[in-house]
Amino acid sequence: MKDWPWYYFVLIAVLVFALFYIGLYKPQDNRLKILQDERLKVEREVAQLKKKKAQLNKIEMELDTMKATLQALETVVPKQKEISDIFRTTQQLAYDSNLDIRNFTPKGEVQRDFYSDWPIEIDLNGGYHNLGRFFASLSNFERLFTVEEFTIRALQRQSDENTISVSCTAKTYILREQAEEKPGNKKKKQAGR
Repeated sequence: MKDWPWYYFVLIAVLVFALFYIGLYKPQDNRLKILQDERLKVEREVAQLKKKKAQLNKIEMELDTMKATLQALETVVPKQKEISDIFRTTQQLAYDSNLDIRNFTPKGEVQRDFYSDWPIEIDLNGGYHNLGRFFASLSNFERLFTVEEFTIRALQRQSDENTISVSCTAKTYILREQAEEKPGNKKKKQAGR
């Protein structure tokens, strides 16, 4: 080996380097590139998932807001009649307004698309200004009421407290879960399937 020319040593060094490069470095370099590509792919997926999570959080917040709004609206237009609550509240509002309820007669529901009207006939005795207070209190009630078809008559026997007689129809509303389908619509839907 001592007698070899210097270019043999260079050739052996180049061969050893080439074997090292082909045998060890090149496969590891390819593996490293594959791992880097996978890492970039995973990072993109993580970024997309973070965006989707932010969107999901936003949607969940909107859903919570909508649920709270729905609960608030259900107090205005509930899903049930709650006749005892309405009678107690109406009686309390009349008492607070210094009016006497002579008649409280709930009528049948009138079906609409998504809600039902529920008229209640009410007859009251009292003073004119007290009636205004009663209607104002009724309009501030948490449940939605409309007053229709009212008549005011002067009492024949009047006192300081009782000067008028009032007959009116107070309507409240009931939310229906789903609009009921008509029999013809069901047949059409089934035929379309």
